[in-house]
Amino acid sequence: MADFLFDIGKVLLDFDFETSLKSFLPPDHPDPASALSELLAKKDEFETGRTSVSDYTDWALATLGSSASHDDFHHAWRHIFTPNERMWETVRNLHTADHRLILFSNTNAIHCPWIFEAYPEFSLFHGSILSYEVNSIKPELEIYLHAIEKYSLTPAKTFYIDDLPANIQTGNEIGFRTHQYHLDKHLAFEQWLARQSLFPTCPS
Repeated sequence: MADFLFDIGKVLLDFDFETSLKSFLPPDHPDPASALSELLAKKDEFETGRTSVSDYTDWALATLGSSASHDDFHHAWRHIFTPNERMWETVRNLHTADHRLILFSNTNAIHCPWIFEAYPEFSLFHGSILSYEVNSIKPELEIYLHAIEKYSLTPAKTFYIDDLPANIQTGNEIGFRTHQYHLDKHLAFEQWLARQSLFPTCPS
């Protein structure tokens, strides 16, 4: 059986930060677009686990010019997701076929572990490498090496699905069998998967 590394955002779950976070901007904010852009630009640092939830939340609310509570911000930060049902069908098929499924994602301590409770099908996965837990973030090489070591992966026998080209590039350098995923091009993913001869027929 094969090993699979799955990104979460824009692969298993679509997301929309901006719509959710706009509600925290006061009506007279001088530059809403810049505030949201600054907030999301610092998200990567938060997802390394080097910034605490409390510190990031305080900074984010100040950047937005909001007097909202931490709980309100966390609720908005979490409720950004929409399951990609076509990909979850594939996950179920791979699980039934006894392949080992591992989450490999840049994420943070506001989204996790909440996300696993909100979407119980994550229990189909056998393990995870999450950026905020290992203090490293894709496309940094360190997080890929951590995944290989923790799960004794053989790169040439490991399938890696991610939406970002930089992440895929590091995966290719490691020797993973990669697919850069696009939500609006799911058929291309199914065709790629069918060529790997993992199923008798490609799932529809």
